[in-house]
Amino acid sequence: MLKSKKIIISILSIVILASIIVCFYLHGNIKDVVEILPEEEISDEQYRKTMISLYFKNKNTNELMPEVQLVDVKLLINEPYVTILNLLMEKPKNDNLECVIPEGTKINKVELKSDILWIDFSKEFIENHPGSIEEEKCTIYSIVNTLTELTEVNGIKILIDNEENKSFKDNSLGFGDIFIREKNNNFKD
Repeated sequence: MLKSKKIIISILSIVILASIIVCFYLHGNIKDVVEILPEEEISDEQYRKTMISLYFKNKNTNELMPEVQLVDVKLLINEPYVTILNLLMEKPKNDNLECVIPEGTKINKVELKSDILWIDFSKEFIENHPGSIEEEKCTIYSIVNTLTELTEVNGIKILIDNEENKSFKDNSLGFGDIFIREKNNNFKD
């Protein structure tokens, strides 16, 4: 009788031990599986795009406002600064915003020296500008704020037809200094 009790206890112990091992094994390996489905499929074209902020003037408030646009990264590989400046010279997508770079302005050359971006514009940049110190500041900081969004650019130096120290027609705002980003984007009196 004692021998049969030992056998039964041994069998029960093995069954209990096996049950405990199976429970721990299953508990450790079963995880809540949550399947997340995108709301829409992402196309190959969308994978190649990046967001950039272009600063345009708000027609109602005269403040510079960013407009985020998606740009194909392939366009930014060879001449990123020229590409961004060309986008900045186009009409914004938001009808409440307007471009403040004078019509007819051409980009002669763009070069990054250390952390300063040197931009050489054609003479139309100053000749076609409407004037007023507020409009001039708005034009300058539209360029500065847009390009200093890039981590490698901390300031902008403006040249006109490869000449330094030029200014707008009314001589209110010259290009002798390096322009850095300002927090205040309100250029009203």
